[in-house]
Amino acid sequence: METTKNAIAWFEIPVSDFERAKKFYETIFDFEMPEMDMTGIRMGILLHNREEGGIGGAICHGDGYVPAGASGPKVYLDCGNDLNTVLGRIPGAGGQVVFPKTEIGPDMGQFAFFTDSEGNVVGLYSTN
Repeated sequence: METTKNAIAWFEIPVSDFERAKKFYETIFDFEMPEMDMTGIRMGILLHNREEGGIGGAICHGDGYVPAGASGPKVYLDCGNDLNTVLGRIPGAGGQVVFPKTEIGPDMGQFAFFTDSEGNVVGLYSTN
């Protein structure tokens, strides 16, 4: 197989209550989430810069989309320079920080995990 630029092309976070999940992600990332319908699947698009080759993802509600809790694959959402801003908004939005901001390694950035409003465990990543 050829080497690709990125290991991921798109990701989807299953949600059981779309409005609650949308409000949660809008609150922690401080933006208005655009919506779309993809063949009966309601999607809320997460922040990314598609025009510059950014990889995106969405929260998704519909048949076949069931939150996996802590047992599903781990997705890390990019918080830019410092994930503390997003991390600090999680409890007030109805989520819970389950692993605090931690250094990955020298010059490799920081990560943390949280549980969202739907019970999914999601990662955060920042360069500082």
